[in-house]
Amino acid sequence: MNPSTLIGAIAGVITLILVVALSATSPSIYFNAPGLAIVLGGTAAAVFMAYPLREVVRVFGLVGTVFRHDKLDTQRDIDELVSLAQLWMNNDVRKVEEALKKVSNPFLRTGVQLIIDNTPEDQIIELLQWRIARLRAREQAEAQMFRVMAGFAPAFGMLGTLVGLVNMMSVLGTGTMQQIGEQLAVGLITTFYGILLSNLVFKPIAVKLERRTAQRVELMNMVLQGVAMMCERRGPAVVRETLNSFVAHVDDEIYDGGSEAVAKAAAAKMAKSAKPARGPLRMPPVLSGVRAASPSTAARK
Repeated sequence: MNPSTLIGAIAGVITLILVVALSATSPSIYFNAPGLAIVLGGTAAAVFMAYPLREVVRVFGLVGTVFRHDKLDTQRDIDELVSLAQLWMNNDVRKVEEALKKVSNPFLRTGVQLIIDNTPEDQIIELLQWRIARLRAREQAEAQMFRVMAGFAPAFGMLGTLVGLVNMMSVLGTGTMQQIGEQLAVGLITTFYGILLSNLVFKPIAVKLERRTAQRVELMNMVLQGVAMMCERRGPAVVRETLNSFVAHVDDEIYDGGSEAVAKAAAAKMAKSAKPARGPLRMPPVLSGVRAASPSTAARK
């Protein structure tokens, strides 16, 4: 169980209960089945109209991952990459194959297996980059679906409010003040449901999935850098220091830059890994802080 998600969910529910209990003379007025049906049913209907059934079912199955504590073991993958790089630098293919059987990361296994099969380096990099891009696109689309639901819910809440206002107008001339007040309360409660679901359920899930994607892309790009250095038979010490610096830099971007930095950090890593260093090892541009020279500048030099 992810502790931060659990704490946030409990805090949100407790806050809501306290506000309702302390501010309302009758807390039961905050429960309205028709209003809740309008918001939930309308949001679900709009999502099913916008997305294929298979995608909707798969995305709703991801809700459980928000509460799971799936910590990626970056250090373990670095240690495995360093060990494999040492064996590969020593031309000990048999031991590399034996060690590869114990590797738990399938993405890392794929990259090293391609090296063992003597696949050209540019083809290895291209294939691994394609897999990273596909994973990122798929998981971003999944998070986007929850953002879409966060937009639909308040809209259907307003629709329920309009329904309540129409009902109120219908009894305005003949009904009592109590009947008018009840109809108005029913109308407003649907807006409450829409805003609540949007900001306490759908948007937090979307942000959680986006950060999960950024962390997975970070790990895969780190593995890509390690595989590129294995292709060039870099020493284990160089591999370890480069990968540690790689991970530390992207962590700073993600956790210091807020939610907007998640996508930027992942995009920066994709750009860094697009052209692995050849010849003398060069630190990726975002790590060194030095901008790469333009073709015209390089020509003048």
